[in-house]
Parts: sequence; structure tokens; C-alpha cells
Amino acid sequence: MPLRVAFQMDPIGSVNIDADSTFRLAEEAQARGHELFFYTPDKLSWDEGSVRARAQRMTVRRVQGDHVTLAPEEDVDLADVDVVWLRQDPPFDMGYITTTHLLDLIHPKTLVVNDPFWVRNYPEKLLVLRFPDLTPPTMIARDLASLRQFKARHGDIILKPLYGNGGAGVFRLDPNDRNLASLHEMFSGFNREPLIAQKFLPAVSKGDKRVILVNGEPVGAINRVPAEGETRSNMHVGGRPEKVALTARDREICAAIGPVLRENGQVFVGIDIIGDWLTEINLTSPTGIQELERFDNVNIAAKIWEVIEAKRAK
Repeated sequence: MPLRVAFQMDPIGSVNIDADSTFRLAEEAQARGHELFFYTPDKLSWDEGSVRARAQRMTVRRVQGDHVTLAPEEDVDLADVDVVWLRQDPPFDMGYITTTHLLDLIHPKTLVVNDPFWVRNYPEKLLVLRFPDLTPPTMIARDLASLRQFKARHGDIILKPLYGNGGAGVFRLDPNDRNLASLHEMFSGFNREPLIAQKFLPAVSKGDKRVILVNGEPVGAINRVPAEGETRSNMHVGGRPEKVALTARDREICAAIGPVLRENGQVFVGIDIIGDWLTEINLTSPTGIQELERFDNVNIAAKIWEVIEAKRAK
């Protein structure tokens, strides 16, 4: 049965159609006969008892420079939509959190993917804290003395914003580095959030593996290799995607976290693994579908839609 599907996302006109996972999800939905709507988060509102969006009907096509057609805006009651995709990129700030509260009010009558309650309560760098046996030594703190103690214990660490994304603001502080206090001062100057510190994992030179899970089950992985002279492997900052197979350790990690994801409505998730260690669980707007589909010649978007369609059928 055709579904009415709304994508809450960043402006679709500027996405890279060969890499963007949201575009791929929309493309597959359209191929399956679903009706598509698009709106940006600022077009979401609560209006006297209903959750609404100034949305546009959308048609997509895989044509560079001409990949989307949008109809004029219309006032859409999201209670009349079958599926809403929560797909805007972080930062995971109060604006982002507010959208999850509003979408909570229509879910699950309107199926919101991923479940907004758990997206709000499971930020990617915090959900991993539930699995300390799977993660490298980690500290979350704002206090400089605590961060200094952590660095003294481990020598070589990564320091980054707790709610950052795309590799922005990620610093490696090796045993000879003297910049911890300066970085702490810089971060403290523009927000009140804690920082996250992790023991540096030398295995990152061989890549940071992104494993895609659909409804809690791993469906494949890509390896993101840092550019020469870089610690960060994010493709936003020059990381190179490579084909890679799932290892026994990868499957062990997925088996541990998969039930939590499935039970809490996290249909499409990307986890990050460096060597044998889980570093992030990405729920907010995971990426990697298109690269994985090209490497493994599989239709990951179809697997995701099969889960959603089955949930709607119930």
C-alpha cells in the first residue's frame, strides 16, 4: 500500500546525490510508489493541538543538478502522514531536541523513524556509555583537572565536542602535546557542554569502520581511511571509503547493541568501530548507505523500507 512519507531534513537542493543517504531513502521510497513530502526543521510547528509542517510535495531523480522537483508549500497535518523521517544533520542542540519533542506527540500513530524519544535520549557519544566493555577508555567531563588526569593516565588521547559531528573540532593530543588547557578554554568560550576524551587508538590509521544496522541487524560495513596526515577518517574531511567485510568482533558488538536498538525503534543506525572498539552509535542522521550499496551490490535502502512497511502494516 502506498504511504505518505515526509522527510524532515536539511535543504535537499544542495545534497550530493551520489553520497547522501536521505536522498537514497527518498529515491527508494518513490520507486516503491510512496508519496513524498519535504520540509526543513524550521517549518515544523505545534498549532493548537496538532503537529504541522509547511511541507512541499517532492519528486526525486538521479540527475546531477536537477535531482529534485518541489511543489509549492502547503500546510500538512503530520498526523495524516504515515511516516516521518527525522533526518536533519546535527548539531544536536536545543533546536534539534525540540523537534523530537514535537514529533513524539504524533508517534507511533505516524511512524517517526528513528523513534524521536530514543534519538533524544541516546545521543551517539552517550549511548556507547552503556557498553563500557566494548569501548575504549572514555571520559566525559567539563572540568579541566579531570581531563588532565585522564590524559596523564593514557598519554595519547582524542578530545572532541560531546555533541559535534562530521569530524569537526576533533583533536589528537599525543604525549608531548601541551594544548589541553588552551583547547579547554576555547571550547568553554562558546558552549557550556562537557567534552569527550578517548584513548587514542593507533588502529585508526587502517580505518574507522562504519557498520550499518537495520532494525538492530548488521547489513554490511565500509571502511573510512584517513587522508595522509589526518587523524580523522570522516568523509566530510577527506576520509576515503573502502570495501570491508564484517569481522567476528564486529558481529559481537552488533549482537550486544542490536536488541537495544531494535526494542527502541532505531531502524537505521550507523556505528563506528576502530580496531576492536566501538566508538560511536549514530542515530540522528547516519550515513553510508550509498557507499555500502556500491561496494556490496546490495539494496540497503530497500531493506530499510521493508522494515518500515512491515511496521506500518501492523
